[in-house]
Amino acid sequence: MKRIKSHFRLGRRFGGFSRQERSGIFFLLLAIVLFQGIYLVWNHWVQSDRSPLFSLDEAGQQQVDSLKNRSMAGDTVTIRPFNPNFISDYKGYTLGMSVAEIDRLNQYRSQDKWINSPEEFQKVTLVNDSLLKAIEPYFRFPEWSAGAKERKPRSLQKKSTTSVGNLNTVTADELKKVYGIGDKLSARIVKFRDRLGGFLVNEQLYDVYGLEPVVADRVLQRFQVQEPPQIQPIDINTASKQELVSLIYIDYDLADAILAYRQKNGRIESFDELAAIQGFPKEKIDRIRLYLSL
Repeated sequence: MKRIKSHFRLGRRFGGFSRQERSGIFFLLLAIVLFQGIYLVWNHWVQSDRSPLFSLDEAGQQQVDSLKNRSMAGDTVTIRPFNPNFISDYKGYTLGMSVAEIDRLNQYRSQDKWINSPEEFQKVTLVNDSLLKAIEPYFRFPEWSAGAKERKPRSLQKKSTTSVGNLNTVTADELKKVYGIGDKLSARIVKFRDRLGGFLVNEQLYDVYGLEPVVADRVLQRFQVQEPPQIQPIDINTASKQELVSLIYIDYDLADAILAYRQKNGRIESFDELAAIQGFPKEKIDRIRLYLSL
């Protein structure tokens, strides 16, 4: 109080405050302190007594859980037919394989050995029966892989009274005889085949823009790769930008990313490294590597 009075006296010396002004200032400060104290007490009481702002009854919670489960189900990975001899680390992970199982496969393949059956795949990788049962229907064993017999997924294992035609020589008019294929899709398939220089494996048909997998399955019931073209693989470590973009799967942006990765990290030692390149289509790595060499 004495300090406050001394400030007031000091103020009076330099023009000072009147008695009425000093009283007003005093009561203003007192009001501020009182209101601050009341606010702190009230805020503490409200926070301690506050109930949750949002809560659900049992029925509401079940509905939320149901929507969550649907969302999670929608995030599952769609499996397309593939050659089990070319499973990258990323693809093996999406299939549910462990690191050890993928390593066993890579070690087997590094010896230039080929897997020719689901039973051999299990013997090499040691995957359990349940996983094998889930992915075996999608195995494909094309003829170009060390003479192995091509194996269709169960969705394609249907008896047919007609012989299977050559996917690399079929015409647009012949394709239109397949249910679901019209003028646009038939022309698009032929154009895609021409840009590839011919299909190397049946799985490339699924890469045709706008072609639904179920329709592609119908096409493969009647036409398949019988005589894959001879190609000269491009060395991924020495290829120029123009050589890279000559592949239908690689655009200019991806070619720039590959060159930048190569410049930063040096020589690419494994095709699995491609999955680390930004923008690289990991789900198509098995097909793209057919056109590349290390």
